[in-house]
Amino acid sequence: MDDTDHRLVAALRRDARASLSELAGELGLSRTTVRTRIDRLRRDSVILGFTVVLKEDVGRDAIRALMMIGIEGRGTDRILRTLGGFPEVRALHSTNGRWDVIVELGTPDLESLDAVLSAIRRLDGVATSETSLLLATRRSAQGRVGA
Repeated sequence: MDDTDHRLVAALRRDARASLSELAGELGLSRTTVRTRIDRLRRDSVILGFTVVLKEDVGRDAIRALMMIGIEGRGTDRILRTLGGFPEVRALHSTNGRWDVIVELGTPDLESLDAVLSAIRRLDGVATSETSLLLATRRSAQGRVGA
């Protein structure tokens, strides 16, 4: 990806519904160039898809947490598939270092969080875990971290 691709992706992150004309005007490119670049980024799996964030998605999770998981053996793929089926799971991240997987969780209350944490800890192959509650997120709509 070059600088133009990075600027295009940043523009799409701000508004994935922006028209090709809007993107072209913002980036100083032709509509054809924008379309070609988006098609290439999708074909090369740089862009995996587009999504919709609903107001209820942002407001529904009174309790948010990150659960770091250590997995024993070779069960990572199976555990990731199982975790993907939990309605409280907002995202799954493979990682390096001490933890094998980081799970983003969202629940309406602490009791629900406790229940899902217990269920995840009981999964065959989950050796260790550590959970941190997210108290505040300082991120603007443009994706820049702010105070």
